Amino acid sequence: MDKLKLAVYWAAACGGCDIAIVEIGEHILDLAQVADIVFWPAAMDFKYQDVEGYPDGFIDVTLFNGAIRTSEDEHIAHLLRQKSKVLVAFGSCATEGCIPALANIKGTDYGLRRAFLESPSTDNPQGVLPRLRFAMPEGELTLPAMCKQLRTLEQVVPVDYEIRGCPPHYDQVWKALTAVVEHKLPPAGSVLGVDSLTVCNQCPRVREGKIRVERFYRPHEIIPDAERCFLEQGLICAGPATHAGCGALCISANMPCRGCYGPPDGVADQGAALLSAIVAGFAGQSDEEIKRVLNTIVDPVGTLYRFSLAGSYLHRLRMDERESGETCALQAGEDGHEEVGA
Repeated sequence: MDKLKLAVYWAAACGGCDIAIVEIGEHILDLAQVADIVFWPAAMDFKYQDVEGYPDGFIDVTLFNGAIRTSEDEHIAHLLRQKSKVLVAFGSCATEGCIPALANIKGTDYGLRRAFLESPSTDNPQGVLPRLRFAMPEGELTLPAMCKQLRTLEQVVPVDYEIRGCPPHYDQVWKALTAVVEHKLPPAGSVLGVDSLTVCNQCPRVREGKIRVERFYRPHEIIPDAERCFLEQGLICAGPATHAGCGALCISANMPCRGCYGPPDGVADQGAALLSAIVAGFAGQSDEEIKRVLNTIVDPVGTLYRFSLAGSYLHRLRMDERESGETCALQAGEDGHEEVGA
């Protein structure tokens, strides 16, 4: 029987998702028995020309991790969609935007200024900013353009399945790969390798059902009771609004869930769902008291949408404001910026 053709790609990501694949351990040998890797630039020497030369639909399954941050990311997303029978959004960046999507709050120009001019560790006395093109005697050097907004993979191309997590747990990865190998994939649009519960459903901590706190704390400000619900101790825990799949790893380490597995099934906006869960626990308290306590949440957007901003309703509103103009832009040179299409 012909082996499956498997591809793995990273866009705007940290590399943790590629490590999660390697962490399936000895199952790598099992995978090698039934699948050939035809593209994985993070692990092997592949070129874009290799993929461009494949017939359409040549790749059986592509695991695409990382969000769409640059024109290069967008181009490769379209290329791999064209060449793949099944395209899987792999990891939180691809499915929800993850931490990089928080840059959408301030925008691309702010991010570039901060990175190249303003951060305490930057040594750039000439104030040089990256350019899209630079002429050299040997030829013209180019950089990909940065998109005005970071987007999820599904906001750019159709996606068949998702594998959640930052990064996905290796057990989940192997379950998903097994479903592919055994031709037992669920209906298109499903989240692979996990059940349909929330992290809160799997949490063993004691819950009284009401939140009676004077303020909310950040994790470094208190040492929580390891037996009690985090929310009822004044720590924001995303468990009620987060899809199960990780085995509640953070909670077992006495840290509240941060929300990296995205919203549960049927929930469109993780941050709104988390806020609703928090407010529901204040039943019986006055509106003024609820508002006072909620106002103690530091950085509400970064807290409630830490991993899911790009896939949320807030992102769609932001995109509506920026619909005019080109998709991608990169500040260039010493005076102003130039915009180029993807």
